[in-house]
Amino acid sequence: MNLHEYQAKELLATYGIRIQRGKVAETAEAAVEAAKQLTEDTGTQWHVVKAQVHAGGRGKAGGVKLAKNLDEVKEHAGNIVGMTLVSPQTGPEGKLVRKVLIAEDVYYPGESKHEEYYMSVLLDRGTGQNVIVYSTEGGVNIEEVAEETPHLVHKELVDPAVGLLPFQMRRIAYNLGLSCTAFKEMTKFVNKLYKAFVGLDASMLEINPVLKASDDKIIVVDTKLSIDGNALFRHKDIAEMRDTLEEDPTEVKAESFGLNFVKLDGNVGCMVNGAGLAMATMDIIKLAGGSPANFLDVGGTADAERVENAFRIILDDPNVKAILINIFGGIVRCDRVAQGVVDAYKNIGDIKVPIIVRLQGTNADIAKKLIDDSGLEVHSVILLKEAAEKVKELIG
Repeated sequence: MNLHEYQAKELLATYGIRIQRGKVAETAEAAVEAAKQLTEDTGTQWHVVKAQVHAGGRGKAGGVKLAKNLDEVKEHAGNIVGMTLVSPQTGPEGKLVRKVLIAEDVYYPGESKHEEYYMSVLLDRGTGQNVIVYSTEGGVNIEEVAEETPHLVHKELVDPAVGLLPFQMRRIAYNLGLSCTAFKEMTKFVNKLYKAFVGLDASMLEINPVLKASDDKIIVVDTKLSIDGNALFRHKDIAEMRDTLEEDPTEVKAESFGLNFVKLDGNVGCMVNGAGLAMATMDIIKLAGGSPANFLDVGGTADAERVENAFRIILDDPNVKAILINIFGGIVRCDRVAQGVVDAYKNIGDIKVPIIVRLQGTNADIAKKLIDDSGLEVHSVILLKEAAEKVKELIG
């Protein structure tokens, strides 16, 4: 589950991490009031107006502006709220900005002795350990840094059973070129950051930039935080922070039906039971010259109602030119799936895209009879190879 910047900062602050403080607003008028309150609380005279969307690259897309007075706060907030922000991470369709964060200016006016760093904590699946990735090149696109100057990107592997050790914290501060007070502050910062990553059950925690201010304080200026969805039962308060308006509406709808669904940009809808078979089905579609429009696992307890709901989810995508249903009846019964197909076809009405059905396993014979007797225009196949050939034939 992804969080907004302001939500992530609030959570990091509970671990004693120094953050760039701010207040959220949904209108230009509210942004001015937030700026006034922030000045009263922090003494800041300048404010940073930041679009709050689940995507990076906001600054280059016009979603981050510096305001030197309240009139500029109102102007920038009015321009940003309601805009469609388009960045490399949003895709060409962009994201609608519904709120802004009015943040304090931590780059003290007149001071130039500050440095920006990059730091993230995530799971290295190759080693089965957590890894802290960091660089002296903060505030810029870290992917470009990694590609053009890989020697400037460092990694510190952390055994989750042991935790982050003091010598590792010191090594990170040393590799960032710090000394004296800044060195000590950075070791404390890294320690707290790792504790936050573990304590929040995060899957990814990225700070870009980490600011070393002119007084050697280490401050989180911008952050991305993703929480492992499987651990949300331990974090009811974080689960309540979920902003479904930032997520794909089809995926949110599918989740409400108990479906494992990920929207893709292809032209062949998939309905499968089991993640492994779903991946194999997507490969088959690709080999046939098509492109999967989704990953959809109806699960091992699928009944007719769930299958019908899955059908509706797939048909919500205007790019779908054909639907391939591939069910192996181990736990799930094929006849239940077949009944769902029949019910969906009748309840939805005229389905204009061709449907290819492969049902094998428990009650497959009953399932075939249900579909054959229904009078529906459904293409029945037995082998995966046949399914691939039929997909190729129908999508041209």
